[in-house]
Amino acid sequence: MSSSNLFRPLKLGRIELEHRVVMAPSTRLFTDEDHVQAPTAVEHYAQRASKGGLVIAEATVVSLELGGGKCTPGIWTRAQISRWAEITDAVHAKGAHIFLSLDSLEPLADAALPKDAKGCHTSESSEISFTDRCDSPSESHAHALNEAEIKLTTRAFVQAAQNAMAAGFDGVEIGANGYFIYQSLHRHVDRFGGHVEGRVRFALEVTIAIADAIAADRVGFRMNPSSAFRMSSLAPEFASLTRKLKELKLAYIHIIKSHAITNIECDKYEGIKPFLDIWTRSSPVLIAGDFTPESARSALDIEYPNSDVALVFGQHYLAVQEARFSDDNPLGFEIAELRSLNASFYTGFV
Repeated sequence: MSSSNLFRPLKLGRIELEHRVVMAPSTRLFTDEDHVQAPTAVEHYAQRASKGGLVIAEATVVSLELGGGKCTPGIWTRAQISRWAEITDAVHAKGAHIFLSLDSLEPLADAALPKDAKGCHTSESSEISFTDRCDSPSESHAHALNEAEIKLTTRAFVQAAQNAMAAGFDGVEIGANGYFIYQSLHRHVDRFGGHVEGRVRFALEVTIAIADAIAADRVGFRMNPSSAFRMSSLAPEFASLTRKLKELKLAYIHIIKSHAITNIECDKYEGIKPFLDIWTRSSPVLIAGDFTPESARSALDIEYPNSDVALVFGQHYLAVQEARFSDDNPLGFEIAELRSLNASFYTGFV
């Protein structure tokens, strides 16, 4: 396996990877009520850091007003930034690099949050049924964002990116896998909707604003063109967005291959080749898609032998003992409570 292209170096923006095995942004939901990572998160990320490797930290909410779901990490308070700084220090001590995945849970925010804990209404995109969407925890009623709210949202993303830099991250990844920016591709609001060019405008403008604030070579963009969360195909939107993102000279683009979401098969646009063809070799491509050691070697040695490609792994990186409960949960514990009772639930046995 050591002769595989998996172990070839790769320049990713400002960092140099010594191998091409990347940890996916895997949500752990292990924070306190103030959205501060637990102390064991430091050990969790340190365990999964390898010399010259890249860790992409779990999806992190940019502000409470934009959807601080229960137990989701944040990056808007000093306490949150301080704990993230401990994490980045621990990862860097292992000789690894770390990016932070930024997004908002809206309109998938936890409907159980008290209304007075949120600074604005839940947002929505026209023509979307919340009850029909895959893996949606929210059943709250929503409204469409206006121009002023769009500007405030963009500022929140920029501030979060700057906070990530202050916490010691090597860069940020802008998420588009079912959450807020992903949903924006369905908007029919003023100049951010209607035709394809309008639909991608919000995602593009947020990315440009972040790139301007922290430098484009510290920014990656994650997309999942295969899944539409039970909405219409987003292939035209993602194709257009890929063309426009290419011009920004980002550190990388991160594409998720077709797969099921939490055991629910969603609408698909099969194949990522059209997007790779658009991107060409303007910067590296990270590809996620249920890779095994065998399929990963085949991908980099046969399918993408001379490309600037790295592969992203989720479950194989976590390696934790996760309890499974029946629907009635006879123990009567919340998952977060179990994690606080047993640190190994979070850090695993590695």
